[in-house]
Parts: sequence; structure tokens; C-alpha cells
Amino acid sequence: MLARRPRELLAEGVGTCFLLVGVVGSGIMATRLSPADVGLQLLENSAATAAVLIAIISIFGTISADFNPAVTLAAWMLGHRAGREVPAMVAVQLVGGCLGTVFANLMFDLSWVEASTQARSGGHLWLAEVVATVGLLLVVFSLLRTARMSAIPYVVGAYIGGAYFFTSSTSFANPAVTVARTLSDTFAGIEPASAPMFVLMQVVGVGAAVALVGALFPDDRSGT
Repeated sequence: MLARRPRELLAEGVGTCFLLVGVVGSGIMATRLSPADVGLQLLENSAATAAVLIAIISIFGTISADFNPAVTLAAWMLGHRAGREVPAMVAVQLVGGCLGTVFANLMFDLSWVEASTQARSGGHLWLAEVVATVGLLLVVFSLLRTARMSAIPYVVGAYIGGAYFFTSSTSFANPAVTVARTLSDTFAGIEPASAPMFVLMQVVGVGAAVALVGALFPDDRSGT
């Protein structure tokens, strides 16, 4: 049996891979099933993403289920992860996410990697990524700090499914997802030139969320 640390890294890599298979694959399928209706495409994409999030968090939650460098970074800043764990976890999330995009492309008979030409740039989208990331982290850490961990898969899935519609950016809220989605020139893609600002705004969202979580849900382990 794998030791705890390798198992955590394996869970993070496989889980993030399946997340991107769900995000990118459902985006491709949506455009093929509903080629003339962008609203229906987004609904199909968001429903599949919400469902895969519920599934993978449920599968890997007892091992490790961040699947998102923003969650991992916030967990470290809030005292739920050791700093030495962060680089390796982020690395496997990025690799897993990119592999998931490749698998999605190949499943739909596309080139295994094709840089996206979908421009996503502008202050309104950057603000949306801050809001989306703050909301996601509030969901995760409010439930974690109030001992409602069993609800996390369902509330995270519901939040991201909803955020596809109530944020102008369609709620990437995940640096690994952002990077991986540059590798598919399909419905869910984002052009490489647009990705750095999305990631930066997600990091800004981490800082804001950490401050809010610390104020609203102080950690009982610290005696506060």
C-alpha cells in the first residue's frame, strides 16, 4: 500500500485529471449536441462539471481532494496544510489537469494539444475570477471549520455549477484548470495570453478569502 504522502499526490493528480476531462469533454460534447444554442451549451457544461466535482471529491475526499492550487495555497495559509506540501501538490494538480485536457481532446478525435484561441480578457472577467475564487474558498473552509465535511462535495458542485452562470468569466476559480484549458481550442478553452491574468486574479481571491475565513470562522485549534 502506498504511504500517505504518495497516496495524496496520486489522488490529487488523478482527481484533477478527471476534473478536466469533465470540464473540457462536456464542453466539446455540448457544442456538438447543441451547436446553435450557446446558453444550452453552458448549461450542459456546468451540469457536467458540477456532477464530476461531486463524484471526485466523494471518491478522494478521505485521502486528498483539493484539485486546485488556490485551495491548496489557502489551506496552507489557514494552517490546514504544511508549507512543504504545497509545491508538490500544485505540480501534480497542473500535470493532472493538463493530462485531463489531452484525454478529453483525444476522446473527441481532436489533436491531443491545440492552443486555445478563445480570448477571455477584460476587467469585468478579472473581477469575476476574484469573486468566483473567494466564493469557492468560503464554501470549502466554512464547511471544513464547522465540521460539515460530508457536505463539501455537494456544496462545491452546486456552487461551481451556479457560478458558471452568475460570473461573467464562467468561474474558472482554479489555476490548474486555467492552465489546462489553454490546451484545447474548444468551448471551454482560454487562449494562453489570457491565462496569466486569470491566475493572478485567482491568487488575489485567495488572499481575500483567507482574510474572510479567518475573521468569520476562526480556527478552534488556535484557541481563538
